[in-house]
Amino acid sequence: MSLFFCSVALLMISFSANAKSFAGDTVTKSGVKSSMRLVADWQIAHKFKYPEYDWTAGALYAGMAEWAKMAGNDTYWDYLVGVGKRLNWGDGPRLYHADDLCVGQMYVELFRKYDKKYMMQPTLNTITYISDYPSKNSLDFSIKGCQDRWAWCDAIFMAPTVWAKMYNVTKDKRYSTFLDHEFKATTDYLYDKDEHLYFRDSGYFTKTENNGKKVFWGRGNGWVFAGISIILTELPRDYKNRKMYEKVYLAMAEKLASLQGPDGYWHASLLDPNSYPNPETSASGFNCYGLAWGINNGYLPKERYLPIVMKAWDALAHSVDPDGKLCWVQPIGADPKKVTREMTEIYGVGAYLLAGTEMVKLLEK
Repeated sequence: MSLFFCSVALLMISFSANAKSFAGDTVTKSGVKSSMRLVADWQIAHKFKYPEYDWTAGALYAGMAEWAKMAGNDTYWDYLVGVGKRLNWGDGPRLYHADDLCVGQMYVELFRKYDKKYMMQPTLNTITYISDYPSKNSLDFSIKGCQDRWAWCDAIFMAPTVWAKMYNVTKDKRYSTFLDHEFKATTDYLYDKDEHLYFRDSGYFTKTENNGKKVFWGRGNGWVFAGISIILTELPRDYKNRKMYEKVYLAMAEKLASLQGPDGYWHASLLDPNSYPNPETSASGFNCYGLAWGINNGYLPKERYLPIVMKAWDALAHSVDPDGKLCWVQPIGADPKKVTREMTEIYGVGAYLLAGTEMVKLLEK
């Protein structure tokens, strides 16, 4: 056995023997699945305060759909179908706003499961209209109407993922053309080529943290990193502009790996963790998902990234209460804020379930 795999084996034994989480063994396939089931069931049993079409819910459904694929029964598919029926398969009320399209990720996955086109038809109608009649508004976040485009980094998880999924299932090049154009525009505007991270929006271009460094929000970059991972999942390997997404993904992966805390988490502020020392599980969940996805899909070398991912998942699993509540989730915001253990949000659960599905695939290997 190679030195690397001996090291990984020892790492797994150490975690399993000494780091029992509230949700069970942290780094075994059965332990990960048990933890995911516990968290998913807790969330389903607890009503949330947002509209079911909201972006917060859309992020939950994205993770829930991936978990449903490996759960072993239709309980979670049934839950998502129930949501779709209550929404009459529709999106949010704002036509161009990325947040109101995030729920479309779920509709595509339900179409893939049940082969019922009506489940995704309203979303397909919406993105077709937007692709045919794109907004020409500025990305400057101080200008009214900027959110008709992907003018804030969170949007990369909310909407481009839907375009990528729709392109995959329809092969309609209108969707890939729009996706490429708008992703490039947002990246050219918000991506810092020195730090390999995204500003949340143009309002943060000149702001600094207490330590004098630039403000790069943990969850904001988690949204981007997870979103690009989903886009790359959907685009064909020989897609003509795939390298545009791969280049950003690889640069972010290297940077985010270097910013993981000794406790396994990423924090609310990526460049000033001392000002926000507490765990933050939505950023950590999305980053764990993206890095595990990269290993599973041959983008990231196991020798470097597997210990980082294992440590991240172990930390996440320790943030789950015995009843299944995921803790340490920063509330809705646009920049780093202090987080306490009792805080939870449904998008954090979505991130946790996304990360868990890639961990199961990783541990199967």
